[in-house]
Amino acid sequence: MFTQILIAIDSSKMGKSVFQEGLNMAKINQAKVLLLHVLSAEEDNSPLPIPPDITEFYPAAGNELTLETWREQWETYEKKGLEMLTEYGQKAEQEGLKLEYQQIKGSPGKTICKIAQEKNIELIVIGHRGLRGISELLLGSVSNYVLHHGHCSILMVQNKT
Repeated sequence: MFTQILIAIDSSKMGKSVFQEGLNMAKINQAKVLLLHVLSAEEDNSPLPIPPDITEFYPAAGNELTLETWREQWETYEKKGLEMLTEYGQKAEQEGLKLEYQQIKGSPGKTICKIAQEKNIELIVIGHRGLRGISELLLGSVSNYVLHHGHCSILMVQNKT
């Protein structure tokens, strides 16, 4: 029986499936839920990362307009993430579950494992897009990292497409 479940979500269609599976597990176990969204350039809907020293490599890209546009895009991305967490949080509360949610910047796999360890999580629910071969190598695999570095049980929700 699990008493603390971390549901790692993102803004993809897969994130909805992960949330629903995590919610189901939490209801069965009457567990406390931690919804976690990691703000990362690896997420499909995030703005591309701009390193602070971009002007060294691309002097034309260092103008204030480019950086301001990126900041606006990042703020929009953060706001949408919080809206998503709030919406999912309301659904979990309607089911009578105790809930906490966090949105943190960082590397998704490492952040998920770190937060799970700090919060004494007993089950991590995470999605797996099904990338293989060169795609997984180039894009990385958050679920693979969590599977190999997580301290607790992991429920991987498979991509159904």
